[in-house]
Formats: sequence, C-alpha cells, structure tokens
Amino acid sequence: MLTGSLTTPGQGVSFSTRSLAPGDRVAAWEHALSQVFVGLEVAVDSSHPWTGELTAERLGALQIATEEFGPGTILRNARSLAADPSTHILVRLQLDGTALLLQDARTAELRPGRLAFHDARRPYRIVLPARQRARVLMLPRALLRLEEGQLAALTATVVDDAEEGAAALLLPLLRGLVDEVTRTPVPRRDHLARVAAEILATLALEQVGSRPAPALWERITTSAQARLQDPGLTPQDIADQHNISLRYLHRLFQLQGTTVNAWVRTRRLESAREELARAGAAHRSIAAVAACCGFTNPSHFSRSFRETYGVSPVQWRAAHLGT
Repeated sequence: MLTGSLTTPGQGVSFSTRSLAPGDRVAAWEHALSQVFVGLEVAVDSSHPWTGELTAERLGALQIATEEFGPGTILRNARSLAADPSTHILVRLQLDGTALLLQDARTAELRPGRLAFHDARRPYRIVLPARQRARVLMLPRALLRLEEGQLAALTATVVDDAEEGAAALLLPLLRGLVDEVTRTPVPRRDHLARVAAEILATLALEQVGSRPAPALWERITTSAQARLQDPGLTPQDIADQHNISLRYLHRLFQLQGTTVNAWVRTRRLESAREELARAGAAHRSIAAVAACCGFTNPSHFSRSFRETYGVSPVQWRAAHLGT
C-alpha cells in the first residue's frame, strides 16, 4: 500500500498492486493515482491480468512520478472533477509502450520519447492498450504562464523531438534532466526541478504557436510604452510588473522578432521623432527631448537617431519645422 506521503517536500510515494488480491487492485490503484495526481477513475478489463506500479516525489512546486500500468483506462470525468477540483497541469512523457491521451476533442498518440500536456480542470481519458510505463510531471498551471485559450489549444497535442523547432533541442534535455532529478542528491533537486519547469514552459509556448497570447502581449507593450520616459525601465522591471520570469519575457519578444531592449529603444526613438516634429516643442533643446523620451546620454541619442533615420535630430527638426 502507500508507503509515503506527498504532504512534506522530499518525501515520496511508492505503491504496487502486486501484493493485493486481484479483486482489490482496481480500487487501491484508483486511490493511489488520485492521491498522487488528481481525482481519477480507473477501468480495466478483468479478463486480462494486470498490475500497477507507482512512485512519486514532490520537489517544490513540481511533482515527478513514474507510473507503470496496463492494459486499462484512466479517467478524469465529471464525477472525479467534482470530487477533486484541482487545476494542475499534467505532462505525460512516455517511456515504454504506448498510450492514447484524449482531451478537448483531440487525441495524442504517445510512443516512447513523446510528450503531451493535459489539464486537470477539464475531463480527459488515457487509454492504455497494453502494459506501459510513463513519467508524469504535475505542476501548477501558473508556472506555464499561458493564457487559458493557449492552454486549451495545448492539451492532447504531441510534442516530439523528431520535429523541427525548440522540441528537438529541449525535449531530450528535459528527459535527461528529469532522470537526473530522480538520481541527484537532495540539495540539488529543487534547483533542477525549477529548470525542468522552465523547459516545460518553453515547450508549451512553442507548441501553442509562434505568437504570445494577444492579451498578455498587449498588456506588456502598453505598460512599457507608458514608461518610456523612465530611464530606469529595464527588462527585469517589466517582467516583475507582469509577474513573469525574465526568461519568459525575453522569449515573448524573441517570438516577435525583436528583443526587449531593441523594442524599447525603437519606441523611444519614435517618440523623440514625433516630439522633434511638433511645433509646440520647437523651443526645447535636443537634449531635453532626448531626456523626456528616456535617453540619459544626448550623444548616444543623436547617434542612435542618425543610425535609425539617416539624419541627425537637428536635421529632422529643421526639415519638419522649416527652420
């Protein structure tokens, strides 16, 4: 039966049905899965012999489990949702055998090396045609830093390192990292688990498309635009303001074909260009215009302006004000 508890970080669960009478196994296995993951139901074909093996450990916000079971079906349905309204995200990384993950009208066929996300907030089904083994990672949905619409598009889609893109690089890294977490001494595990969560967030973002969620992108750019006059505006300030990691912020701008600093610099130059062409600002010095747009060094501002627009700030003003 269950030999540990997940209530204290560092403690684990180890469970097997092998010592149980066949008639007791389904209920015990269902209870074990529900304790380790979220509320679930299990269905098996009683005409076939089966056993279940489960180990799990929680490392900070991330839980890493290994599940070996089949043939059978694992269900997250309306009844189990009502009994346990957890909102965690689960990530199934297939190690041996095959599994079919069904959620949101999609089916992910998982073979060894493939990965798929599923959302505990909505029903899902995992069909196991034969005995198989998988690593299952569970984390709070907030760690993926995705909008709900993006999460709904992410579930039951296969992530495979045979494809081009970030998955080809990151999925092997994730597999190796998760294996290392399970073997490494305790003091290093939490750090490695945080790195694994960042890789999952990057894989998720790559999977849902090449654009960040419009609402998040609009919030970030609108607030940054309003702070262009602040010379202390930095990528870290922007990330902190929107409760996202610095790495994720850089990733969002990268997906737009730019960087945070380049975007801020371009917006500041555009603001300065408009101000220099405004008749009501003709009395202001070039240095004053630069400062009001967030540039602390007038020489750097003039050089950047010329590199971008092909003329100096003085020449731009003269051409537009007729001076």
